[in-house]
Amino acid sequence: MLKKVFVSPDPGRSRLRFAARAVLGIGLAVVVCGLAGTSLVGAIIGGLAALLALFTVTDATVRGQAVTTALLPVAGLPVLTAAAALHDLPVARDLTFLAVVGAGVYARRWGPRGHSLGVFAFMTFFIAQFLHATTDRLPEMFAAVLLSVATAAAVRFGLWCYERRRPAPTLPAPPAGTGLARITTRQAVQATAGAGFALVVGQLVSDDRWYWAVGATWWVFVNTTSRGETLVRGFRRVLGTVVGIGLGFLIAVPVAGAPVPTAVLAAACVFGIFYTAAVSYTWMMLCVTLLAELLYGLLGVLGPDLLALRIAETGVGALGAALAVLFVLPVTTHAVTDVWIQRALRCVHACTAEAAARLAGTEGADPAPRVAELEQLLGRVRMSVAPLVHPLSPMHGRRRRARRVLDLLDDCAREIRGLVAVAADPEASHDARLAAACWRVEAAVEALTGKGAATAGPVRAGGTSDARAGGPRAAEPALAHLHDLERALAELAAPLRSPSGSRLAGA
Repeated sequence: MLKKVFVSPDPGRSRLRFAARAVLGIGLAVVVCGLAGTSLVGAIIGGLAALLALFTVTDATVRGQAVTTALLPVAGLPVLTAAAALHDLPVARDLTFLAVVGAGVYARRWGPRGHSLGVFAFMTFFIAQFLHATTDRLPEMFAAVLLSVATAAAVRFGLWCYERRRPAPTLPAPPAGTGLARITTRQAVQATAGAGFALVVGQLVSDDRWYWAVGATWWVFVNTTSRGETLVRGFRRVLGTVVGIGLGFLIAVPVAGAPVPTAVLAAACVFGIFYTAAVSYTWMMLCVTLLAELLYGLLGVLGPDLLALRIAETGVGALGAALAVLFVLPVTTHAVTDVWIQRALRCVHACTAEAAARLAGTEGADPAPRVAELEQLLGRVRMSVAPLVHPLSPMHGRRRRARRVLDLLDDCAREIRGLVAVAADPEASHDARLAAACWRVEAAVEALTGKGAATAGPVRAGGTSDARAGGPRAAEPALAHLHDLERALAELAAPLRSPSGSRLAGA
Protein backbone atom coordinates (compact mmCIF):
# COMPACT_ATOMS: atom_id res chain seq x y z
CA MET A 1 0.00 0.00 0.00
CA LEU A 2 2.75 2.46 0.93
CA LYS A 3 4.76 1.73 -2.20
CA LYS A 4 1.72 2.06 -4.45
CA VAL A 5 1.03 5.60 -3.26
CA PHE A 6 4.44 7.08 -2.58
CA VAL A 7 6.48 5.40 -5.32
CA SER A 8 3.80 5.51 -8.03
CA PRO A 9 4.89 7.83 -10.88
CA ASP A 10 3.17 11.19 -11.20
CA PRO A 11 3.88 12.46 -14.75
CA GLY A 12 3.75 16.23 -14.88
CA ARG A 13 2.87 16.22 -11.17
CA SER A 14 -0.79 15.82 -12.17
CA ARG A 15 -1.86 14.14 -8.93
CA LEU A 16 0.02 16.69 -6.86
CA ARG A 17 -1.64 19.61 -8.66
CA PHE A 18 -5.03 17.90 -8.50
CA ALA A 19 -4.74 17.48 -4.73
CA ALA A 20 -3.29 20.92 -4.03
CA ARG A 21 -6.00 22.63 -6.07
CA ALA A 22 -8.66 20.66 -4.19
CA VAL A 23 -7.36 21.88 -0.83
CA LEU A 24 -7.35 25.46 -2.13
CA GLY A 25 -10.80 25.25 -3.73
CA ILE A 26 -12.53 23.53 -0.80
CA GLY A 27 -10.82 25.80 1.74
CA LEU A 28 -11.96 28.90 -0.14
CA ALA A 29 -15.49 27.50 -0.45
CA VAL A 30 -15.72 27.00 3.30
CA VAL A 31 -14.37 30.52 3.90
CA VAL A 32 -16.89 32.02 1.45
CA CYS A 33 -19.73 30.17 3.19
CA GLY A 34 -18.51 31.49 6.54
CA LEU A 35 -18.32 35.06 5.23
CA ALA A 36 -21.86 34.66 3.88
CA GLY A 37 -23.05 33.96 7.42
CA THR A 38 -23.91 30.27 7.11
CA SER A 39 -23.90 28.04 10.18
CA LEU A 40 -21.54 25.13 10.79
CA VAL A 41 -23.98 22.85 8.95
CA GLY A 42 -23.98 25.20 5.98
CA ALA A 43 -20.19 25.33 5.93
CA ILE A 44 -19.97 21.53 6.01
CA ILE A 45 -22.42 21.02 3.15
CA GLY A 46 -20.64 23.75 1.21
CA GLY A 47 -17.25 22.11 1.69
CA LEU A 48 -18.60 18.72 0.63
CA ALA A 49 -20.29 20.24 -2.44
CA ALA A 50 -16.99 21.85 -3.45
CA LEU A 51 -15.20 18.52 -2.91
CA LEU A 52 -17.65 16.76 -5.22
CA ALA A 53 -17.41 19.52 -7.85
CA LEU A 54 -13.62 19.20 -7.93
CA PHE A 55 -13.49 15.41 -7.67
CA THR A 56 -16.28 13.94 -9.78
CA VAL A 57 -16.19 16.14 -12.91
CA THR A 58 -13.99 14.31 -15.43
CA ASP A 59 -15.05 15.47 -18.91
CA ALA A 60 -12.33 15.29 -21.54
CA THR A 61 -12.26 19.04 -22.28
CA VAL A 62 -12.11 22.07 -20.02
CA ARG A 63 -15.26 23.44 -21.64
CA GLY A 64 -17.07 20.18 -20.99
CA GLN A 65 -15.92 20.24 -17.37
CA ALA A 66 -17.24 23.78 -16.95
CA VAL A 67 -20.65 22.82 -18.38
CA THR A 68 -20.91 19.79 -16.12
CA THR A 69 -19.90 21.84 -13.08
CA ALA A 70 -22.62 24.38 -13.89
CA LEU A 71 -25.18 21.56 -14.09
CA LEU A 72 -24.31 20.07 -10.69
CA PRO A 73 -26.77 22.25 -8.72
CA VAL A 74 -29.46 21.44 -11.29
CA ALA A 75 -29.07 17.76 -10.40
CA GLY A 76 -28.42 18.23 -6.70
CA LEU A 77 -30.81 20.88 -5.40
CA PRO A 78 -34.07 19.07 -6.33
CA VAL A 79 -32.71 15.94 -4.64
CA LEU A 80 -31.77 17.97 -1.56
CA THR A 81 -35.30 19.40 -1.49
CA ALA A 82 -36.84 15.93 -1.68
CA ALA A 83 -34.55 14.60 1.06
CA ALA A 84 -35.45 17.46 3.40
CA ALA A 85 -39.19 17.29 2.62
CA LEU A 86 -39.26 13.52 3.29
CA HIS A 87 -37.14 13.66 6.42
CA ASP A 88 -40.07 12.68 8.67
CA LEU A 89 -41.59 10.17 6.21
CA PRO A 90 -39.27 7.13 6.42
CA VAL A 91 -40.97 4.91 3.83
CA ALA A 92 -41.21 7.63 1.18
CA ARG A 93 -37.68 8.80 2.02
CA ASP A 94 -36.25 5.28 1.63
CA LEU A 95 -38.02 4.62 -1.66
CA THR A 96 -36.86 7.97 -3.02
CA PHE A 97 -33.30 7.22 -1.94
CA LEU A 98 -33.36 3.92 -3.82
CA ALA A 99 -34.74 5.69 -6.89
CA VAL A 100 -31.87 8.19 -6.71
CA VAL A 101 -29.41 5.27 -6.46
CA GLY A 102 -30.82 3.58 -9.57
CA ALA A 103 -31.06 6.78 -11.59
CA GLY A 104 -27.56 7.86 -10.56
CA VAL A 105 -25.99 4.62 -11.76
CA TYR A 106 -28.10 4.47 -14.92
CA ALA A 107 -26.97 8.01 -15.81
CA ARG A 108 -23.47 6.62 -16.48
CA ARG A 109 -24.66 5.50 -19.90
CA TRP A 110 -24.26 9.15 -20.96
CA GLY A 111 -20.56 9.18 -20.20
CA PRO A 112 -18.54 11.31 -17.76
CA ARG A 113 -21.21 14.01 -17.49
CA GLY A 114 -23.94 11.54 -16.61
CA HIS A 115 -21.62 9.91 -14.10
CA SER A 116 -20.78 13.24 -12.43
CA LEU A 117 -24.39 14.36 -12.18
CA GLY A 118 -25.44 10.95 -10.86
CA VAL A 119 -22.78 11.00 -8.15
CA PHE A 120 -23.65 14.58 -7.15
CA ALA A 121 -27.36 13.75 -6.92
CA PHE A 122 -26.72 10.68 -4.79
CA MET A 123 -24.28 12.45 -2.49
CA THR A 124 -26.68 15.37 -2.03
CA PHE A 125 -29.30 12.95 -0.67
CA PHE A 126 -26.62 11.22 1.41
CA ILE A 127 -25.36 14.52 2.88
CA ALA A 128 -28.95 15.49 3.75
CA GLN A 129 -29.13 12.34 5.91
CA PHE A 130 -25.67 13.02 7.33
CA LEU A 131 -26.72 16.52 8.46
CA HIS A 132 -30.37 15.63 9.27
CA ALA A 133 -31.58 18.25 6.79
CA THR A 134 -35.10 19.61 7.22
CA THR A 135 -37.09 22.08 5.11
CA ASP A 136 -36.35 25.01 7.42
CA ARG A 137 -32.64 24.64 6.59
CA LEU A 138 -33.13 24.52 2.82
CA PRO A 139 -32.46 28.24 2.07
CA GLU A 140 -29.14 28.12 3.90
CA MET A 141 -28.19 24.81 2.26
CA PHE A 142 -29.12 26.07 -1.20
CA ALA A 143 -26.95 29.14 -0.69
CA ALA A 144 -24.05 27.02 0.59
CA VAL A 145 -24.19 24.65 -2.38
CA LEU A 146 -24.41 27.44 -4.95
CA LEU A 147 -21.63 29.51 -3.35
CA SER A 148 -19.34 26.50 -2.97
CA VAL A 149 -19.80 25.18 -6.49
CA ALA A 150 -19.20 28.69 -7.86
CA THR A 151 -16.06 29.06 -5.74
CA ALA A 152 -14.75 25.66 -6.78
CA ALA A 153 -15.42 26.55 -10.42
CA ALA A 154 -13.57 29.87 -10.04
CA VAL A 155 -10.53 28.05 -8.69
CA ARG A 156 -10.67 25.22 -11.23
CA PHE A 157 -11.35 27.23 -14.38
CA GLY A 158 -9.91 30.60 -13.47
CA LEU A 159 -7.28 30.66 -10.75
CA TRP A 160 -5.59 27.31 -11.48
CA CYS A 161 -6.68 25.65 -14.71
CA TYR A 162 -3.57 23.62 -15.48
CA GLU A 163 -5.58 21.42 -17.91
CA ARG A 164 -5.65 24.22 -20.51
CA ARG A 165 -1.97 23.62 -21.26
CA ARG A 166 -2.48 19.91 -21.92
CA PRO A 167 -4.13 17.98 -24.74
CA ALA A 168 -7.56 16.63 -23.93
CA PRO A 169 -7.34 13.01 -22.77
CA THR A 170 -9.10 10.28 -24.71
CA LEU A 171 -11.69 8.65 -22.47
CA PRO A 172 -12.62 5.13 -23.59
CA ALA A 173 -16.35 4.58 -23.83
CA PRO A 174 -17.80 1.69 -21.80
CA PRO A 175 -18.72 -1.54 -23.60
CA ALA A 176 -21.81 -1.02 -25.74
CA GLY A 177 -25.12 -2.86 -25.57
CA THR A 178 -28.87 -2.38 -25.47
CA GLY A 179 -31.44 -3.11 -22.81
CA LEU A 180 -30.17 -5.44 -20.12
CA ALA A 181 -27.13 -6.18 -22.28
CA ARG A 182 -25.91 -2.65 -21.48
CA ILE A 183 -23.60 -2.80 -18.45
CA THR A 184 -24.84 0.50 -17.00
CA THR A 185 -28.42 -0.79 -17.06
CA ARG A 186 -27.46 -4.02 -15.30
CA GLN A 187 -25.42 -2.08 -12.75
CA ALA A 188 -28.34 0.26 -12.05
CA VAL A 189 -30.48 -2.77 -11.19
CA GLN A 190 -27.65 -4.29 -9.14
CA ALA A 191 -26.94 -1.09 -7.24
CA THR A 192 -30.61 -0.56 -6.43
CA ALA A 193 -30.95 -4.14 -5.19
CA GLY A 194 -27.75 -3.93 -3.15
CA ALA A 195 -28.75 -0.54 -1.72
CA GLY A 196 -32.16 -1.96 -0.78
CA PHE A 197 -30.48 -4.74 1.17
CA ALA A 198 -28.07 -2.27 2.79
CA LEU A 199 -30.91 0.10 3.69
CA VAL A 200 -33.01 -2.58 5.42
CA VAL A 201 -30.16 -4.26 7.27
CA GLY A 202 -28.49 -0.92 7.99
CA GLN A 203 -31.63 0.31 9.71
CA LEU A 204 -31.71 -2.84 11.82
CA VAL A 205 -28.17 -2.01 12.91
CA SER A 206 -28.85 1.69 13.53
CA ASP A 207 -31.88 3.94 13.10
CA ASP A 208 -29.64 7.03 12.87
CA ARG A 209 -26.65 5.97 10.73
CA TRP A 210 -28.23 3.49 8.31
CA TYR A 211 -27.31 5.67 5.33
CA TRP A 212 -23.65 4.70 5.82
CA ALA A 213 -24.51 1.23 4.59
CA VAL A 214 -26.26 2.62 1.48
CA GLY A 215 -23.29 4.91 0.83
CA ALA A 216 -20.88 1.98 1.08
CA THR A 217 -22.91 0.02 -1.48
CA TRP A 218 -23.07 2.98 -3.85
CA TRP A 219 -19.36 3.75 -3.83
CA VAL A 220 -18.42 0.11 -4.35
CA PHE A 221 -20.19 0.31 -7.72
CA VAL A 222 -18.46 3.53 -8.85
CA ASN A 223 -15.92 3.02 -11.66
CA THR A 224 -16.47 -0.74 -11.84
CA THR A 225 -17.94 -2.75 -14.68
CA SER A 226 -17.73 -6.40 -13.64
CA ARG A 227 -18.41 -8.76 -10.77
CA GLY A 228 -14.73 -9.21 -9.96
CA GLU A 229 -13.96 -5.48 -10.00
CA THR A 230 -16.87 -4.79 -7.67
CA LEU A 231 -15.86 -7.50 -5.19
CA VAL A 232 -12.25 -6.29 -5.09
CA ARG A 233 -13.41 -2.70 -4.62
CA GLY A 234 -15.70 -3.78 -1.77
CA PHE A 235 -12.80 -5.50 -0.04
CA ARG A 236 -10.62 -2.42 -0.43
CA ARG A 237 -13.36 -0.18 0.89
CA VAL A 238 -13.75 -2.26 4.04
CA LEU A 239 -9.97 -2.41 4.52
CA GLY A 240 -9.57 1.36 4.09
CA THR A 241 -12.46 2.01 6.48
CA VAL A 242 -11.07 -0.29 9.18
CA VAL A 243 -7.60 1.29 8.97
CA GLY A 244 -9.19 4.76 8.96
CA ILE A 245 -11.22 3.93 12.06
CA GLY A 246 -8.02 2.81 13.79
CA LEU A 247 -6.39 6.14 12.94
CA GLY A 248 -9.53 7.90 14.10
CA PHE A 249 -9.00 6.59 17.62
CA LEU A 250 -5.48 8.02 17.54
CA ILE A 251 -6.21 11.32 15.78
CA ALA A 252 -9.86 12.37 15.51
CA VAL A 253 -11.04 11.32 18.98
CA PRO A 254 -8.26 13.21 20.86
CA VAL A 255 -8.83 16.33 18.72
CA ALA A 256 -12.52 16.21 19.72
CA GLY A 257 -13.67 18.88 17.28
CA ALA A 258 -11.17 21.61 18.20
CA PRO A 259 -11.49 24.05 15.26
CA VAL A 260 -7.88 24.76 14.30
CA PRO A 261 -6.42 21.23 14.46
CA THR A 262 -9.58 19.86 12.87
CA ALA A 263 -9.25 22.29 9.96
CA VAL A 264 -5.57 21.38 9.45
CA LEU A 265 -6.26 17.64 9.60
CA ALA A 266 -9.30 17.97 7.33
CA ALA A 267 -7.13 19.77 4.75
CA ALA A 268 -4.61 16.91 4.97
CA CYS A 269 -7.41 14.38 4.46
CA VAL A 270 -8.72 16.26 1.42
CA PHE A 271 -5.22 16.28 -0.03
CA GLY A 272 -4.93 12.55 0.63
CA ILE A 273 -8.28 11.78 -1.02
CA PHE A 274 -7.34 13.55 -4.23
CA TYR A 275 -3.69 12.48 -4.29
CA THR A 276 -4.32 8.77 -3.72
CA ALA A 277 -7.58 8.30 -5.66
CA ALA A 278 -5.88 7.38 -8.93
CA VAL A 279 -3.54 4.77 -7.44
CA SER A 280 -5.12 3.25 -4.32
CA TYR A 281 -8.80 3.00 -3.42
CA THR A 282 -7.79 1.67 0.03
CA TRP A 283 -5.77 4.78 0.81
CA MET A 284 -8.51 7.03 -0.52
CA MET A 285 -11.08 5.34 1.74
CA LEU A 286 -8.74 5.71 4.69
CA CYS A 287 -8.65 9.47 4.09
CA VAL A 288 -12.43 9.64 3.51
CA THR A 289 -13.08 7.80 6.78
CA LEU A 290 -10.77 10.04 8.76
CA LEU A 291 -12.36 13.15 7.21
CA ALA A 292 -15.84 11.92 8.20
CA GLU A 293 -14.62 11.35 11.75
CA LEU A 294 -13.25 14.89 11.94
CA LEU A 295 -16.58 16.29 10.71
CA TYR A 296 -18.45 14.28 13.33
CA GLY A 297 -16.05 15.70 15.87
CA LEU A 298 -17.03 19.22 14.76
CA LEU A 299 -20.69 18.25 15.19
CA GLY A 300 -19.92 16.99 18.69
CA VAL A 301 -21.08 13.39 18.24
CA LEU A 302 -17.78 11.53 17.71
CA GLY A 303 -17.04 8.64 20.04
CA PRO A 304 -15.84 5.01 20.11
CA ASP A 305 -19.39 3.71 19.69
CA LEU A 306 -19.86 5.77 16.55
CA LEU A 307 -16.61 4.48 15.07
CA ALA A 308 -17.57 0.87 15.75
CA LEU A 309 -20.94 1.52 14.14
CA ARG A 310 -19.17 2.92 11.06
CA ILE A 311 -17.34 -0.37 10.58
CA ALA A 312 -20.54 -2.39 10.96
CA GLU A 313 -22.49 -0.26 8.49
CA THR A 314 -19.64 -0.34 5.96
CA GLY A 315 -19.58 -4.12 6.21
CA VAL A 316 -23.33 -4.24 5.60
CA GLY A 317 -22.98 -2.03 2.52
CA ALA A 318 -20.11 -4.08 1.09
CA LEU A 319 -22.12 -7.27 1.68
CA GLY A 320 -25.10 -5.75 -0.13
CA ALA A 321 -22.93 -4.91 -3.12
CA ALA A 322 -21.39 -8.40 -3.14
CA LEU A 323 -24.77 -10.13 -3.06
CA ALA A 324 -26.08 -7.89 -5.82
CA VAL A 325 -23.19 -8.52 -8.24
CA LEU A 326 -23.21 -12.25 -7.54
CA PHE A 327 -26.93 -12.92 -7.90
CA VAL A 328 -28.60 -9.99 -9.71
CA LEU A 329 -27.85 -9.82 -13.46
CA PRO A 330 -24.14 -10.60 -12.91
CA VAL A 331 -21.59 -9.10 -15.30
CA THR A 332 -18.73 -11.59 -15.38
CA THR A 333 -15.12 -10.48 -15.12
CA HIS A 334 -14.06 -12.53 -18.12
CA ALA A 335 -16.63 -10.92 -20.43
CA VAL A 336 -15.53 -7.39 -19.57
CA THR A 337 -11.85 -8.29 -19.66
CA ASP A 338 -12.19 -9.75 -23.14
CA VAL A 339 -13.84 -6.56 -24.42
CA TRP A 340 -11.13 -4.26 -23.07
CA ILE A 341 -8.24 -6.48 -24.25
CA GLN A 342 -9.65 -6.65 -27.78
CA ARG A 343 -10.16 -2.88 -27.85
CA ALA A 344 -6.56 -2.36 -26.71
CA LEU A 345 -5.30 -4.71 -29.43
CA ARG A 346 -7.33 -2.95 -32.09
CA CYS A 347 -5.84 0.34 -30.88
CA VAL A 348 -2.37 -1.21 -31.33
CA HIS A 349 -3.42 -1.99 -34.90
CA ALA A 350 -4.52 1.61 -35.48
CA CYS A 351 -1.35 3.05 -33.90
CA THR A 352 0.82 0.90 -36.15
CA ALA A 353 -1.09 1.92 -39.27
CA GLU A 354 -0.90 5.63 -38.40
CA ALA A 355 2.83 5.44 -37.61
CA ALA A 356 3.55 3.60 -40.85
CA ALA A 357 1.55 6.20 -42.80
CA ARG A 358 3.49 8.98 -41.07
CA LEU A 359 6.82 7.35 -41.99
CA ALA A 360 5.59 6.95 -45.57
CA GLY A 361 4.96 10.70 -45.71
CA THR A 362 1.16 10.57 -45.76
CA GLU A 363 -0.28 14.03 -45.15
CA GLY A 364 -2.14 14.38 -41.84
CA ALA A 365 -1.11 11.00 -40.42
CA ASP A 366 -0.66 11.42 -36.64
CA PRO A 367 -0.38 8.41 -34.31
CA ALA A 368 -0.08 10.52 -31.12
CA PRO A 369 -3.83 10.59 -30.30
CA ARG A 370 -3.95 6.82 -30.75
CA VAL A 371 -1.11 6.40 -28.25
CA ALA A 372 -3.05 8.42 -25.67
CA GLU A 373 -6.10 6.25 -26.33
CA LEU A 374 -4.01 3.10 -25.93
CA GLU A 375 -2.80 4.26 -22.50
CA GLN A 376 -6.40 4.80 -21.40
CA LEU A 377 -7.46 1.40 -22.68
CA LEU A 378 -4.57 -0.34 -20.94
CA GLY A 379 -5.66 1.36 -17.72
CA ARG A 380 -9.10 -0.18 -18.19
CA VAL A 381 -7.52 -3.59 -18.89
CA ARG A 382 -5.53 -3.37 -15.65
CA MET A 383 -8.64 -2.44 -13.70
CA SER A 384 -10.62 -5.27 -15.27
CA VAL A 385 -7.89 -7.86 -14.69
CA ALA A 386 -7.26 -6.68 -11.10
CA PRO A 387 -9.51 -9.39 -9.58
CA LEU A 388 -7.50 -12.09 -11.35
CA VAL A 389 -4.10 -10.76 -10.20
CA HIS A 390 -5.22 -9.90 -6.67
CA PRO A 391 -2.93 -11.53 -4.06
CA LEU A 392 -5.93 -13.21 -2.43
CA SER A 393 -7.12 -14.82 -5.66
CA PRO A 394 -7.10 -18.61 -5.19
CA MET A 395 -6.85 -19.27 -8.95
CA HIS A 396 -3.07 -19.31 -9.30
CA GLY A 397 -3.06 -20.46 -12.93
CA ARG A 398 -5.32 -17.64 -14.05
CA ARG A 399 -3.31 -15.19 -11.97
CA ARG A 400 -0.06 -16.15 -13.71
CA ARG A 401 -1.72 -16.02 -17.13
CA ALA A 402 -3.32 -12.64 -16.43
CA ARG A 403 -0.01 -11.17 -15.26
CA ARG A 404 1.64 -12.47 -18.40
CA VAL A 405 -1.03 -10.79 -20.52
CA LEU A 406 -0.48 -7.48 -18.71
CA ASP A 407 3.30 -7.72 -19.14
CA LEU A 408 2.99 -8.40 -22.86
CA LEU A 409 0.44 -5.62 -23.36
CA ASP A 410 2.85 -3.27 -21.58
CA ASP A 411 5.56 -4.48 -23.99
CA CYS A 412 3.25 -3.62 -26.88
CA ALA A 413 2.63 -0.15 -25.49
CA ARG A 414 6.35 0.45 -24.99
CA GLU A 415 7.17 -0.54 -28.56
CA ILE A 416 4.30 1.55 -29.90
CA ARG A 417 5.61 4.59 -28.02
CA GLY A 418 9.08 3.97 -29.47
CA LEU A 419 7.67 3.56 -32.98
CA VAL A 420 5.69 6.78 -32.68
CA ALA A 421 8.76 8.63 -31.38
CA VAL A 422 10.69 7.49 -34.46
CA ALA A 423 7.82 8.45 -36.76
CA ALA A 424 7.71 11.93 -35.21
CA ASP A 425 11.30 12.58 -36.33
CA PRO A 426 11.06 14.71 -39.50
CA GLU A 427 14.26 13.11 -40.80
CA ALA A 428 13.02 9.53 -40.38
CA SER A 429 13.08 7.69 -43.68
CA HIS A 430 10.63 5.12 -44.94
CA ASP A 431 12.24 1.70 -45.27
CA ALA A 432 10.57 -0.60 -47.80
CA ARG A 433 10.53 -3.36 -45.18
CA LEU A 434 8.20 -1.31 -42.97
CA ALA A 435 5.15 -2.19 -45.06
CA ALA A 436 5.72 -5.92 -44.61
CA ALA A 437 6.41 -5.56 -40.91
CA CYS A 438 3.29 -3.46 -40.39
CA TRP A 439 1.24 -6.02 -42.31
CA ARG A 440 2.47 -8.78 -40.00
CA VAL A 441 1.61 -6.72 -36.93
CA GLU A 442 -1.88 -6.05 -38.29
CA ALA A 443 -2.31 -9.75 -39.11
CA ALA A 444 -1.26 -10.67 -35.56
CA VAL A 445 -3.82 -8.30 -34.08
CA GLU A 446 -6.55 -9.60 -36.38
CA ALA A 447 -5.73 -13.17 -35.37
CA LEU A 448 -5.88 -12.33 -31.66
CA THR A 449 -9.18 -10.48 -32.01
CA GLY A 450 -10.75 -13.27 -34.08
CA LYS A 451 -10.86 -11.29 -37.32
CA GLY A 452 -8.03 -12.82 -39.27
CA ALA A 453 -7.25 -16.37 -38.27
CA ALA A 454 -6.41 -17.24 -41.84
CA THR A 455 -3.67 -14.62 -41.92
CA ALA A 456 -2.14 -15.59 -38.60
CA GLY A 457 0.24 -18.10 -40.14
CA PRO A 458 3.18 -15.74 -40.79
CA VAL A 459 3.18 -14.58 -37.15
CA ARG A 460 5.37 -16.85 -35.04
CA ALA A 461 7.09 -16.19 -31.77
CA GLY A 462 10.80 -15.78 -31.80
CA GLY A 463 11.53 -13.87 -34.99
CA THR A 464 9.17 -14.02 -37.92
CA SER A 465 10.69 -11.98 -40.66
CA ASP A 466 13.63 -12.09 -42.98
CA ALA A 467 14.32 -8.46 -42.18
CA ARG A 468 15.28 -9.30 -38.60
CA ALA A 469 18.12 -11.48 -39.85
CA GLY A 470 19.40 -8.52 -41.80
CA GLY A 471 19.95 -6.49 -38.66
CA PRO A 472 16.99 -4.08 -38.68
CA ARG A 473 17.80 -2.73 -35.22
CA ALA A 474 20.91 -1.11 -36.56
CA ALA A 475 19.52 -0.24 -39.99
CA GLU A 476 16.07 1.16 -39.10
CA PRO A 477 14.80 1.93 -35.55
CA ALA A 478 11.17 1.75 -36.66
CA LEU A 479 11.69 -1.82 -37.83
CA ALA A 480 13.22 -2.74 -34.49
CA HIS A 481 10.11 -1.52 -32.67
CA LEU A 482 7.84 -3.30 -35.13
CA HIS A 483 9.65 -6.59 -34.73
CA ASP A 484 9.55 -6.36 -30.93
CA LEU A 485 5.87 -5.50 -31.16
CA GLU A 486 5.36 -8.48 -33.46
CA ARG A 487 7.10 -10.74 -30.92
CA ALA A 488 4.94 -9.50 -28.04
CA LEU A 489 1.77 -10.05 -30.06
CA ALA A 490 2.86 -13.55 -31.04
CA GLU A 491 3.60 -14.43 -27.41
CA LEU A 492 0.20 -13.05 -26.37
CA ALA A 493 -1.51 -15.89 -28.23
CA ALA A 494 -0.58 -18.43 -25.53
CA PRO A 495 -1.91 -16.68 -22.38
CA LEU A 496 -4.91 -15.24 -24.20
CA ARG A 497 -6.04 -18.71 -25.18
CA SER A 498 -6.55 -21.74 -22.99
CA PRO A 499 -5.59 -25.22 -24.22
CA SER A 500 -9.14 -25.60 -25.56
CA GLY A 501 -8.75 -22.49 -27.69
CA SER A 502 -10.81 -20.01 -25.68
CA ARG A 503 -9.45 -16.64 -24.65
CA LEU A 504 -8.12 -15.79 -21.19
CA ALA A 505 -11.41 -14.12 -20.47
CA GLY A 506 -13.27 -17.37 -20.88
CA ALA A 507 -10.72 -19.52 -19.08
